[in-house]
Amino acid sequence: MWVLAIGGFLALVLYVGAVNYNFMGWFGRMPNLRTLENPKSELASEVYSADGVLLGKYFRENRTPADYKDLPQNLVDALVATEDVRFEQHSGIDFKSIMRAVAGLGRSGGGSTLTQQVAKVLFKTRPGEASNLNDGLFNGEGKLGLLITKTKEWLLAIRLERNYTKREILRMYLNTVDYGSNAFGINTAAKTFFNKKPKDLTTAESATLVGIVNAPSRFSPALHPVRSKRRRNWVLQQMNKYGYLPAAELAQDTAKAIVLHYSVESPTQGLAPYFRTEVAKYLQSWAKDTDHDLYSDGLKIYTTLDSRMQLYAEKAVAEHLALQQKWFSAQWKGQQPWRDENGKVIPNFLVNSMRRTQRYKSLMNHYEGNKDSVNYYLRHKYRMPVFTWQGEKEMLMSPMDSLDYYKRYLRAGFMAVNPLNGQVKAWVGGPNFKFFKFDHVRQGKRQPGSTFKPIVYT
Repeated sequence: MWVLAIGGFLALVLYVGAVNYNFMGWFGRMPNLRTLENPKSELASEVYSADGVLLGKYFRENRTPADYKDLPQNLVDALVATEDVRFEQHSGIDFKSIMRAVAGLGRSGGGSTLTQQVAKVLFKTRPGEASNLNDGLFNGEGKLGLLITKTKEWLLAIRLERNYTKREILRMYLNTVDYGSNAFGINTAAKTFFNKKPKDLTTAESATLVGIVNAPSRFSPALHPVRSKRRRNWVLQQMNKYGYLPAAELAQDTAKAIVLHYSVESPTQGLAPYFRTEVAKYLQSWAKDTDHDLYSDGLKIYTTLDSRMQLYAEKAVAEHLALQQKWFSAQWKGQQPWRDENGKVIPNFLVNSMRRTQRYKSLMNHYEGNKDSVNYYLRHKYRMPVFTWQGEKEMLMSPMDSLDYYKRYLRAGFMAVNPLNGQVKAWVGGPNFKFFKFDHVRQGKRQPGSTFKPIVYT
C-alpha cells in the first residue's frame, strides 16, 4: 500500500514537473518570469485634444484599466461572494472547492479560483486560443487536454499568488474579463451599461456586472433583462449568504429594476472622427518602426486639435448643410440632379457609380461574374439604417435605392489651421462619419484657385 502511495506521489511530481518544464515539447511552453511579472492585456489607445479633452479611442478590445482604489467595496464583495468565497484563505488553488466539485457537491462551476481565472484569461490557456501554452503535442480537446490545461492554470495561479497581492489579483481580474457588448474590464463595462465610473456603482449595479462575467451574452442586461435580473439577484443572495449584505438591503436591491444607460462604444464615436482616422494612418506607419501596436498598447496620443473649435466646426457644418439640403431637395424633387456641363442628365449614372464600388466588385467575385445574380441582389429590398438630418432611421431599400438616396445628399469639408505654425485646430471631413466615409478635407479635390485662397487670406 505504501509502495503504491509513494509511486503515485512520485508520478504526480514527475507529471507536474513535465508540464511545468514542457518535457520534450509535449505540453506547451509556460510563461517565463518576465512575462509573469508583466502580464499584458490589450488596452485601448486614447486620443486627446490640445486642451486635454478625450476625442476617442483606437482598440480591438475596448479596455481602460482601473486602479484598485477606484473599485467600490460592493463590487469586490459581490465578486468574491460569487466566484471565490475562500479567496483570502487559499494560495491560488482551493483544494476544498476542487474536492467539492469533483464529488458533485457544489452547485457552481468546477472549483476554479479567481486567481486561476486570471491565469486563464491573461495567458490564454484554453485550446484554440493563440498562445505558446497550447503548442504542445498533447494539448487539445478531450480529457487529457483538459487535465493539462487545468494543471497549467494551477501552476500559474500559484506563481501569480507569489508575485502579486490579493488586491492586485482582484484588480487584474476586474480589468481583464469580458463583459460583452465590446466592453473589456470594469471601467468600460460600467460606462457601457450604466454610464458611470466604477466607484459610483450601486450594490445592485455591481451585482449586475459581476453576474454578467460568467456568460456575457446569456446574462447581458441589454439583451436578456429578465434573465440578467435573476442572475443579479442570485449574486445579491450570495453576498447576503456570506455576510457582505444585510437582509434589509438584500430585500431592497432584489426588488429594484435594472435601469440601464446602455451605449456600446465604437472607435468612430467622439469628436473629430475624420481627423482621428487620418491620425491613425500616420500612427500605424509610426508603430511599425517603433514596435508598438496602436490598437492594444494603451497609448496616450496628444494632438493639436482644439475641442472647442472642433465642436463649433461640426455644429456649423451640420446646421448649414441641413439648410442647404432642404433647399436642394425642394428644387430637385422628382428629378435627377446628376447633370453634365450642359445641364443634361448623365445616362446610366447610378449603374456606372455602383460598378465602381468595392461592393459591386465583391459581388461579381462572389457570384463568379453572373450579372443577373448581382443585379438581383442589388435590387432586392430590405430594411437598413440610413442617415437623415433628423437622426438615423430604418427604411426599406435596395442597395441601388440606397445609392440613389445618398447621391442626392450634399457634402462639405471644413478645416481650421493656425497660420503661424501649421497646427490643425479643427477638421470636419463630411456630414456624418458612419454613413459618409469619404473625407472632403483629405480626399476631396479642389481647383487651384480655391486651394490658393487660404494662402491669400492669411
